[in-house]
Amino acid sequence: MAKIEEKKPIVEEITNNVKDAQSVVLVNYSGLTVEQDTILRKELREAGVLYKVYKNTMMNFAFKGTACESLSEHLHGTNALAISADDATAPARILDKYAKQYPALELIAGVVEGNYNDKEGIQALASIPSREELLGKLLGSIQSPISNFARVLNQIAEAGGEAGEA
Repeated sequence: MAKIEEKKPIVEEITNNVKDAQSVVLVNYSGLTVEQDTILRKELREAGVLYKVYKNTMMNFAFKGTACESLSEHLHGTNALAISADDATAPARILDKYAKQYPALELIAGVVEGNYNDKEGIQALASIPSREELLGKLLGSIQSPISNFARVLNQIAEAGGEAGEA
Protein backbone atom coordinates (compact mmCIF):
# COMPACT_ATOMS: atom_id res chain seq x y z
CA MET A 1 0.00 0.00 0.00
CA ALA A 2 2.81 2.40 0.85
CA LYS A 3 4.50 1.82 -2.52
CA ILE A 4 1.40 2.99 -4.39
CA GLU A 5 1.38 6.23 -2.39
CA GLU A 6 5.05 6.81 -3.27
CA LYS A 7 4.38 6.36 -6.99
CA LYS A 8 1.33 8.64 -7.25
CA PRO A 9 3.35 11.89 -7.30
CA ILE A 10 5.51 10.56 -10.14
CA VAL A 11 2.47 9.55 -12.19
CA GLU A 12 0.90 12.98 -11.51
CA GLU A 13 4.14 14.71 -12.55
CA ILE A 14 4.20 12.86 -15.87
CA THR A 15 0.48 13.51 -16.44
CA ASN A 16 0.87 17.24 -15.73
CA ASN A 17 3.88 17.49 -18.04
CA VAL A 18 2.24 15.75 -21.01
CA LYS A 19 -1.26 17.19 -20.52
CA ASP A 20 -0.55 20.66 -21.97
CA ALA A 21 2.56 19.78 -23.97
CA GLN A 22 2.92 20.81 -27.60
CA SER A 23 5.20 17.85 -28.23
CA VAL A 24 6.08 14.58 -26.48
CA VAL A 25 8.71 12.31 -28.03
CA LEU A 26 9.61 8.84 -26.77
CA VAL A 27 13.18 7.62 -27.35
CA ASN A 28 15.21 4.54 -26.52
CA TYR A 29 18.48 5.75 -25.02
CA SER A 30 20.05 2.31 -24.44
CA GLY A 31 23.72 2.33 -25.38
CA LEU A 32 24.39 6.05 -25.02
CA THR A 33 27.52 6.91 -23.08
CA VAL A 34 27.32 9.32 -20.16
CA GLU A 35 29.17 11.95 -22.20
CA GLN A 36 26.75 11.63 -25.13
CA ASP A 37 23.74 11.76 -22.80
CA THR A 38 25.11 14.87 -21.08
CA ILE A 39 25.57 16.66 -24.40
CA LEU A 40 22.05 15.68 -25.49
CA ARG A 41 20.48 16.80 -22.20
CA LYS A 42 22.30 20.14 -22.32
CA GLU A 43 20.99 21.01 -25.77
CA LEU A 44 17.46 19.91 -24.89
CA ARG A 45 17.54 21.99 -21.70
CA GLU A 46 18.75 25.07 -23.63
CA ALA A 47 15.81 24.63 -26.02
CA GLY A 48 13.35 24.50 -23.10
CA VAL A 49 12.66 20.78 -23.51
CA LEU A 50 12.13 18.57 -20.45
CA TYR A 51 14.03 15.30 -20.95
CA LYS A 52 13.51 12.69 -18.29
CA VAL A 53 13.70 8.95 -17.76
CA TYR A 54 10.68 7.38 -16.09
CA LYS A 55 9.70 3.77 -15.47
CA ASN A 56 7.54 2.40 -18.27
CA THR A 57 4.77 1.40 -15.87
CA MET A 58 4.62 4.95 -14.50
CA MET A 59 4.39 6.39 -18.01
CA ASN A 60 1.71 3.85 -18.90
CA PHE A 61 -0.47 4.94 -15.96
CA ALA A 62 0.17 8.62 -16.67
CA PHE A 63 -0.69 8.38 -20.38
CA LYS A 64 -4.18 6.98 -19.74
CA GLY A 65 -6.81 9.53 -20.70
CA THR A 66 -4.34 11.88 -22.43
CA ALA A 67 -3.34 12.43 -26.05
CA CYS A 68 -0.23 10.35 -25.31
CA GLU A 69 -2.20 7.17 -24.67
CA SER A 70 -1.13 5.83 -28.09
CA LEU A 71 2.50 5.83 -26.89
CA SER A 72 1.71 3.11 -24.33
CA GLU A 73 2.19 0.36 -26.92
CA HIS A 74 5.87 1.38 -27.25
CA LEU A 75 6.68 1.24 -23.54
CA HIS A 76 9.24 -1.54 -23.37
CA GLY A 77 12.98 -1.31 -22.96
CA THR A 78 14.89 1.74 -21.78
CA ASN A 79 12.80 4.77 -22.66
CA ALA A 80 12.99 8.47 -21.99
CA LEU A 81 10.52 11.29 -22.65
CA ALA A 82 11.29 14.63 -24.25
CA ILE A 83 8.49 17.11 -23.55
CA SER A 84 8.10 20.64 -24.87
CA ALA A 85 5.32 22.95 -23.77
CA ASP A 86 6.22 25.73 -26.24
CA ASP A 87 7.98 24.53 -29.40
CA ALA A 88 6.27 21.62 -31.15
CA THR A 89 9.28 20.69 -33.27
CA ALA A 90 12.20 21.22 -30.85
CA PRO A 91 12.27 17.74 -29.27
CA ALA A 92 11.99 16.00 -32.64
CA ARG A 93 14.60 18.28 -34.24
CA ILE A 94 17.20 17.86 -31.48
CA LEU A 95 16.63 14.14 -30.89
CA ASP A 96 16.75 13.38 -34.62
CA LYS A 97 20.03 15.27 -34.93
CA TYR A 98 21.57 13.22 -32.12
CA ALA A 99 20.02 9.96 -33.36
CA LYS A 100 21.94 10.48 -36.61
CA GLN A 101 25.10 11.31 -34.68
CA TYR A 102 24.73 8.53 -32.07
CA PRO A 103 23.17 5.37 -33.56
CA ALA A 104 22.47 4.05 -30.01
CA LEU A 105 19.76 6.71 -29.60
CA GLU A 106 16.58 5.55 -31.29
CA LEU A 107 13.48 7.62 -31.97
CA ILE A 108 10.39 5.55 -31.21
CA ALA A 109 7.25 7.68 -31.57
CA GLY A 110 5.68 10.89 -30.39
CA VAL A 111 2.59 13.02 -30.01
CA VAL A 112 2.80 16.48 -31.53
CA GLU A 113 -0.07 18.91 -31.01
CA GLY A 114 -2.34 15.99 -30.10
CA ASN A 115 -1.49 13.86 -33.15
CA TYR A 116 0.32 10.53 -32.89
CA ASN A 117 3.44 10.16 -35.06
CA ASP A 118 5.53 7.07 -35.60
CA LYS A 119 9.32 7.16 -36.06
CA GLU A 120 9.04 8.35 -39.68
CA GLY A 121 6.58 11.07 -38.67
CA ILE A 122 8.92 12.35 -35.97
CA GLN A 123 11.80 12.38 -38.45
CA ALA A 124 9.65 14.37 -40.90
CA LEU A 125 8.80 16.87 -38.16
CA ALA A 126 12.50 17.21 -37.39
CA SER A 127 13.07 18.72 -40.83
CA ILE A 128 10.69 21.62 -40.09
CA PRO A 129 12.64 24.72 -39.03
CA SER A 130 11.97 26.32 -35.66
CA ARG A 131 9.38 29.08 -35.29
CA GLU A 132 12.13 31.70 -35.04
CA GLU A 133 13.75 30.53 -38.28
CA LEU A 134 10.40 30.58 -40.10
CA LEU A 135 9.63 34.09 -38.83
CA GLY A 136 13.09 35.23 -39.97
CA LYS A 137 12.49 33.83 -43.44
CA LEU A 138 9.09 35.51 -43.60
CA LEU A 139 10.55 38.85 -42.56
CA GLY A 140 13.30 38.48 -45.17
CA SER A 141 10.68 37.76 -47.84
CA ILE A 142 8.69 40.83 -46.86
CA GLN A 143 11.75 43.11 -46.79
CA SER A 144 13.25 41.92 -50.07
CA PRO A 145 10.83 43.69 -52.48
CA ILE A 146 10.98 46.90 -50.46
CA SER A 147 14.80 46.86 -50.50
CA ASN A 148 14.88 46.20 -54.24
CA PHE A 149 12.42 49.05 -54.88
CA ALA A 150 14.55 51.43 -52.81
CA ARG A 151 17.69 50.47 -54.78
CA VAL A 152 15.92 51.07 -58.10
CA LEU A 153 14.71 54.51 -56.95
CA ASN A 154 18.22 55.36 -55.80
CA GLN A 155 19.70 54.34 -59.16
CA ILE A 156 17.10 56.40 -61.02
CA ALA A 157 17.89 59.41 -58.83
CA GLU A 158 21.63 58.99 -59.40
CA ALA A 159 21.21 58.53 -63.15
CA GLY A 160 18.84 61.53 -63.34
CA GLY A 161 21.32 63.71 -61.45
CA GLU A 162 24.19 62.81 -63.79
CA ALA A 163 22.07 63.36 -66.91
CA GLY A 164 21.19 66.89 -65.77
CA GLU A 165 24.87 67.85 -65.33
CA ALA A 166 25.96 66.69 -68.80
